[in-house]
Amino acid sequence: MAARAETEHRPVTLEDIKAAAARIEGAVVRTPTMLSRTLSEATGATVYVKFENLQFTAAYKERGALNKLLLMDEEKRARGVIAASAGNHAQAVAYHGARLGVPVTIVMPRPTPTIKVMQTEGHGATIVLHGELFDEAYAHALKLAEERGLTFVHPFDDPEIIAGQGTVALEMIEDAPEIDTLVVPIGGGGLISGVGTAAKAMKPDIQLIGVEAQLYPSMYCKVTGCDLPTAGDTIAEGIAVKAPGKLTAGIVKTLVDEILLVPERDIETAVSLLLQIEKTVAEGAGAAGLAALLTHKARFEGRTVGLILTGGNIDTRLLATVLLRDLARSGRMARLRIELQDRPGALFSVVKLFEQHQINIVEIYHQRVFTSLPAKDAFIDIECEARDAAHLEGLVTSLREAGFTLHPVEIH
Repeated sequence: MAARAETEHRPVTLEDIKAAAARIEGAVVRTPTMLSRTLSEATGATVYVKFENLQFTAAYKERGALNKLLLMDEEKRARGVIAASAGNHAQAVAYHGARLGVPVTIVMPRPTPTIKVMQTEGHGATIVLHGELFDEAYAHALKLAEERGLTFVHPFDDPEIIAGQGTVALEMIEDAPEIDTLVVPIGGGGLISGVGTAAKAMKPDIQLIGVEAQLYPSMYCKVTGCDLPTAGDTIAEGIAVKAPGKLTAGIVKTLVDEILLVPERDIETAVSLLLQIEKTVAEGAGAAGLAALLTHKARFEGRTVGLILTGGNIDTRLLATVLLRDLARSGRMARLRIELQDRPGALFSVVKLFEQHQINIVEIYHQRVFTSLPAKDAFIDIECEARDAAHLEGLVTSLREAGFTLHPVEIH
């Protein structure tokens, strides 16, 4: 997907983005762009991370929302605004609307994480839950806007929103001018449109790589003509958009060099790595850029990559699940299903092997009834913690040498 000539007319220009930067200065956080030595070693690229999760609402969306609100006339502000959002755009509009005295109504899909609903309500917005996906919430918001005379603030397909999001690139290139590749998550395409416009104008040779969740390849299909399914439960709900913007799709076709798709497993791993290595919380959409480096490692080796950690609003229960699943995949946590005779001492003969290998038992489930084994037999499920996969494999070998039949319960 080669970028076209820089002279081609675009709805957003570098001048628009610079004007937005001046307009919002002081009201949004100028987040740091920092070199990650550990992520660089893990991926083979030189990796800089832009920590947009350090915004007050924990996401980059504040930039575009504030730019849009500041450009509205007083009459429209007084009547109020309405937006549709899976969460981060909602919080941004609600927060800056409250700061500016603008009444805000937000339509959110029903499955939106509780933390995002609560935080948006905390900024004083009126919340309407409607539909299962963004597209249904979006249609309902447009209906309410017409009925109530409210100004609709689009989450991505608006030049003023795009210009605000593009300020991310101004800061990144100023702080780390050596970046030669930008990796940007794509939902509706507002961020990559703004970032791409600014970056390509400042550094025409920079590579611009978009990233979508494999379950929601809507922009990829739009610009390539592919017909892939766009549905499913993704941890990256912030970029789970079935239909990208018309305006943004045109900009993406013009500027973006390639769009990469990433599986759920790698998005989960990226969330876990960012917490372990950078000691920072990323939501699924926010970790999508790092997931691309993990999925397509050879594509980025030797390059100087700028990742935008777009947001950090993730439900704490979901975060806990992601971290535990990562422990299981790495062999540091496991569940072993072991068959044994149901008689005194049988369980002790298993447990003593755990003690010998210094592997901690977390829980034991003893099942005699709901099993296809003979009535004199049973099985136990043991959840345990090991140092690493090799440590666990030593225990498994000893159990089998002792005559036990066991089946590791694996996740994918």
